Amino acid sequence: MEFAFDAKTEELRGKLNAFMDEFVYPAEPVAHQQLADNPDAWGPAPILEDLKAEARRSGLWNLFLPGEHGAGLSNLQYAPLAEITGRSIQLAPAAVNCAAPDTGNMEVLTEFGSPEQKEKWLKPLLEAEIRSAFAMTEPKVASSDATNIETSIVRDGDDYVINGRKWWITGAMNPGCKIFIVMGKTDPGAERHRQQSQILVERDTPGLEIKRGMQVFGYDDRDHGGHAELTFTDVRVPAANLVGGEGEGFAIAQARLGPGRIHHCMRSIGIAERAIELMCKRASERVAFGKPLAEQGVIRDWIAESRVRVEQLRLLVLKTAWLMDTVGNRGAHTEIQAIKIATPATVEWILDKAIQTHGAGGLSQDFPLAEWFAGIRTLRFADGPDEVHKNALARNELKKQIR
Repeated sequence: MEFAFDAKTEELRGKLNAFMDEFVYPAEPVAHQQLADNPDAWGPAPILEDLKAEARRSGLWNLFLPGEHGAGLSNLQYAPLAEITGRSIQLAPAAVNCAAPDTGNMEVLTEFGSPEQKEKWLKPLLEAEIRSAFAMTEPKVASSDATNIETSIVRDGDDYVINGRKWWITGAMNPGCKIFIVMGKTDPGAERHRQQSQILVERDTPGLEIKRGMQVFGYDDRDHGGHAELTFTDVRVPAANLVGGEGEGFAIAQARLGPGRIHHCMRSIGIAERAIELMCKRASERVAFGKPLAEQGVIRDWIAESRVRVEQLRLLVLKTAWLMDTVGNRGAHTEIQAIKIATPATVEWILDKAIQTHGAGGLSQDFPLAEWFAGIRTLRFADGPDEVHKNALARNELKKQIR
């Protein structure tokens, strides 16, 4: 059993860590100030463009994407790089063009897009000239079951006509978001998992209205383009905008989620590592009841437990990445569910202890912990809630045990 990363991964880790130290971490306060100076703007801080240019010069670009369009890395090779970018979640993923939801949308277009769709939409996404969004979740149905989706996509001659309402559509408030991949039903009478299709809708298409930005525990996430509520009223798009074929939407969505869960989990581990660093720093600097917090037994217990938990989690996520590379997403299904369950809960626990160590400051805008906590808590819903994954994992485990 080999625990070391290969030479290519180690080389990229070195370059990426150097990029973070020299450019990303120093840019964090600048970005914070730029956003504060423009409180009504949706989208990233202007300094992100400088970081993107430097990342491209450094050969740190589209690291998430295998094959000819990306860096050609496996899941196992990319996973530790995603962890590094997670340490500066507001800037680093977008700086190297590895930010969701663009990553998933680029994967979909790479695997299922037509040559025309790739030329018109994948190419500018790969160049980070535009941003994108994935419109699936709906307010009127439990979207944890994607077969519940009610948005209609009806063929009308050479077009499709779309009607429906979506919400929590990440990135949609950003004016740079030029294309939406919309999931809806083309055949409500078909077999349950063959009713759905995915279709491309341009931002300025008549009938598409962006109603409002949603808040997450009071955070609008405007630097990421927010999370919008949308309505589609007789939105007409060419039939050529269909991704794949009719009835393939559910399968495409499932293919999109596998790599995305590895990305989310490893970025979350990066957040956890940085939270541990902040917790140790705060504990060493603050004095209570006559001695530094670092000498208090309960604080040491939190630090030790945090280290144990993050090491366990990393090994599980890396094992899952290795399985995806060796036996495929289907063969790694149990592990993918396991990391989706374990990661938010583990990182949430670590962030909670880091916040507690910081006292009231941990709840404030003076430290990133509260915002990180809100984001990690969101992951217990994103890509499916904990309960759905636990139910499926337990069902498979029961099948194995009663054979």
